[in-house]
Amino acid sequence: MNSLPVNTFKQALAARRAMVGLWCNFASLPTTEIAAGAGFDWMLLDMEHSPTDLATIGGLLLAMRNTPTHAVVRVPSNDITTIKRALDTGVTNLMIPNIRNAAEAAEAVSYTRFAPEGLRGVAGSTRGGGYTRYKDYMVRANDEIALILQIETPEAVDDLDAICRTPGVDAVFIGPADLSASYGHRGGANGPEMQAIISKAIATANAANTAVGILSTDGGAAKYYEQGATLVGVSTDIHVYVRACDELAAKFAPWRGKST
Repeated sequence: MNSLPVNTFKQALAARRAMVGLWCNFASLPTTEIAAGAGFDWMLLDMEHSPTDLATIGGLLLAMRNTPTHAVVRVPSNDITTIKRALDTGVTNLMIPNIRNAAEAAEAVSYTRFAPEGLRGVAGSTRGGGYTRYKDYMVRANDEIALILQIETPEAVDDLDAICRTPGVDAVFIGPADLSASYGHRGGANGPEMQAIISKAIATANAANTAVGILSTDGGAAKYYEQGATLVGVSTDIHVYVRACDELAAKFAPWRGKST
């Protein structure tokens, strides 16, 4: 292949098509490959709240390569070096946590773009550039990166319209746990006050014609789709595994300790 692939995930964000996602914290090749074959539209590979490093991310991207599921990678922070290295590793769909205002949003965009549009360091012999085989990489790379910014503070909510309208931002993603904690409702994302704030944030993004997403781990993702969110994580691999293990153990608990 001599041309950089078109990022159809970015196109889906622009069209605001509803997509079903799974949040992945396990840095495991087999579990990632199994989940990617289940039919999710996208999977989040997390580097912020996990020990996953870039070498592991490279392997996870390979594990997902022959599946229909798009990989989204969350880097630990809005750091130019980390973002550069993630893009060089082959990440095309990037999530950055804790963006607080439009100035930080513009900064994040600049870190994902080659000059003169941005500040990303130039290297074309990386995996991201197809190891020199993508002959149009330098021309098209800026246009094929999908950038998702997390909204996790009151400041970000207050400046959300401007964040959404920042050129180069493809989507915003509400972080319900951090957002509720920052409002003084730690662990209370499902409470009425936080749900009202989340609903207003979704409406703000929709009004700005920007794709908006959120993570739900309690089976209640449908309400967010109904409000206009399109990039919804419907659970995490940890929640799925814990729930399945607990249910299986409980099912056979009556036989434990019995003598035959």
